Amino acid sequence: MNQKKKCAVDVTRKEDFPLWYQEVIKLGDLAEHSGVRGCMVIKPRGYAIWERIQQTMDKAFKKRGVQNAYFPLFIPLEYLEREAAHVDGFAKECAVVTHTRLTQDENGKLVPDGKLEEPLIVRPTSETIIGESFAKWVQSYRDLPLRINQWCNIVRWEMRPRLFLRTAEILWQEGHTAHATAEEAQEEALEGQKVYAHIIENYLAIPLIKGEKSEGERFPGAENTYTIEAMMQDGKALQMATSHYMGQNFAKACNIKFLNKDGKEEYAYTTSWGSTTRLIGAMIMTHADDNGVVIPPRIAAKHVALIPILTNPDLNEKVLDYCNTIKEQLEQITYYDNEISVDILDDDKRAGEKSWDAIKKGYPIRIEVGARDIESGKMPLSVRTKEKSDKEFLSLEEIVSKLPEILEDIHETLFKKACLHREENTLTVKSMDDFSEIVKSEDFPSKFLKVSYGGDKLLEEKIQKDYGVTIRCIPQTQPKDHESCLFKGARKPKLAIFAKSY
Repeated sequence: MNQKKKCAVDVTRKEDFPLWYQEVIKLGDLAEHSGVRGCMVIKPRGYAIWERIQQTMDKAFKKRGVQNAYFPLFIPLEYLEREAAHVDGFAKECAVVTHTRLTQDENGKLVPDGKLEEPLIVRPTSETIIGESFAKWVQSYRDLPLRINQWCNIVRWEMRPRLFLRTAEILWQEGHTAHATAEEAQEEALEGQKVYAHIIENYLAIPLIKGEKSEGERFPGAENTYTIEAMMQDGKALQMATSHYMGQNFAKACNIKFLNKDGKEEYAYTTSWGSTTRLIGAMIMTHADDNGVVIPPRIAAKHVALIPILTNPDLNEKVLDYCNTIKEQLEQITYYDNEISVDILDDDKRAGEKSWDAIKKGYPIRIEVGARDIESGKMPLSVRTKEKSDKEFLSLEEIVSKLPEILEDIHETLFKKACLHREENTLTVKSMDDFSEIVKSEDFPSKFLKVSYGGDKLLEEKIQKDYGVTIRCIPQTQPKDHESCLFKGARKPKLAIFAKSY
């Protein structure tokens, strides 16, 4: 006889992580698959998290002197062809527009008509078309540095969609900059990585490894790609955001030239950097549990769920009035640059059902309010990171004074837990026998492997083919002494992180 599960999710993380992930998104009312294969509908609760991420990032970008702009969705094919490595890297993912209109055939079915002389690419990224504008805007060293960002959508034809992680249409931001010197552009690319890392660790409570991508994992057309990688609860790696130093590759392809202080013409040095709604998927896979979503309070759109207990018709109005009083007082509190936001769950469900709904949807804090609680002056407060039955009875004055501290404790708890999980599932490997044994074991996807590596792109491809793993990054923090390359690569070895990834 099967025992009834004591959790909200039908399939637990240990039983089936991918299915658990989908169920958590459904329970949290965050997103759903659309009628277009590979695309998703982001529901209001999910989009509210994205808005918080947008607001936080946008503020950080503007502090660096970045300005927002918008560029066309369509890119002429000839633009993409200008940078050989770039077009080769994205060719298989491109969506292509070939016709301008529809007409009806003899059977009344709609068919494409009006073939374009030159196909248009639905942007997979915008280096080439933004470069076209940069070439017009940059004439002199006085026009540099130029820092532009756009919030938009991109399309990469994804055959294995997964909500928030991999979809054909992606919401993201992409920053593009142009500089007079290589040193300034390199510094800009690293600064972009630093900004992402700060926001992801300090708002999403996800610990990161900052590093550089290996030759085989670099962005197409870039000279260096700087990445931040995180470990999900199943042990797989997720690339959170990237920042690319392009050298003069795109400047030459797009003809971005300027007159320097000596009156000589030279090509600019460019960068690009981007992050997507994948960050919401990362938040879920890092913090959610078998009861649903867990939203870090610094990024939460709603911090508190007030649960009125409406069991006595004569007192229900009094309870709801008191809930509104609590809401008004709590929403005057500022926490981490945002005002506290409160939902009153005043539908006709029973209090227990409302509490479960609040747990599934990830409210950091739940407060029950009944006639007896008003009379006693103490209300049960529950925290999402603790057991459902764990309650602390506090007066309204105590809640108002302690709320920022309680929220901060939730953030610290989530971050420390994720750090411990990564630490416990990271191994240093010093022999090929150990590497082979670990990678081929059944539980390998739950590990990060630290390996001394000194190979090139061809060796990377061979390792991926033989063992099914990739280099996630070469960490910026390197040990002083290195072993020789585990795979007998010819280059000077560095510590690299190998893992399976999303």
